[in-house]
Amino acid sequence: MPSSTGPATEPPVDHRKGPRRRGEELERAILRATLDELTESGYAALTMERVAARARTGKAAVYRRWPGRAQLVLDACKLGKISELDLPDTGGLRGDTLILLRQMAATMASPLGGIMRGLLGEMTRDPELAELIRERVHTVRPSTVHVILERAVARGEVEPWVLTSRRATVATDLLRNQFLLFGAPVPDEFITDIVDDVYLPLLLSPAASPCPHPHPHAEPDSGAAPETASRVAD
Repeated sequence: MPSSTGPATEPPVDHRKGPRRRGEELERAILRATLDELTESGYAALTMERVAARARTGKAAVYRRWPGRAQLVLDACKLGKISELDLPDTGGLRGDTLILLRQMAATMASPLGGIMRGLLGEMTRDPELAELIRERVHTVRPSTVHVILERAVARGEVEPWVLTSRRATVATDLLRNQFLLFGAPVPDEFITDIVDDVYLPLLLSPAASPCPHPHPHAEPDSGAAPETASRVAD
């Protein structure tokens, strides 16, 4: 009788022999498998076939629900609550902003942070992914930073025009840039510096109000006082 000296090998798993899953149960299994693949291999290496194998289902079941990996990944991120933050109202813009940035930094330092970093990097190389993120993340509901700014407007801390200015997202943009360049964890002193040295002075300064810029070829008003003309130019 022949004997085997090599290690025993397990036969490949046939997902068709497992319990049949349908509807929401199967979808959640696929989305969980997607998150696991993103954590392990990143967006660039993710394929629908690998997700199907990890979810123990057929790739046809994945393609029936998601036409491509960009749509699949965004739904998986929604399941993982990557972009969801719970912000209590501290009663002031400084406190709200500190909590927002600290919660973002905590997510960046978690396993989900690697997924976030990968997706942000892939946006520059994958136009379909970038477009979906812009459409589905930024237009579904107001961003968290605008929620806290709306509170500040209601309190009278900042002027309403701030909500639609480029200044509104400076704090989160600086945090995101730090994360992309240097990874996590983001030092808490860096977060405090963003809020106290950059964001609050930018939003709360009395002189920081929008004004129309003069046309570059327009003649200066000879009747304007030099000090007034200087303020307009600034």
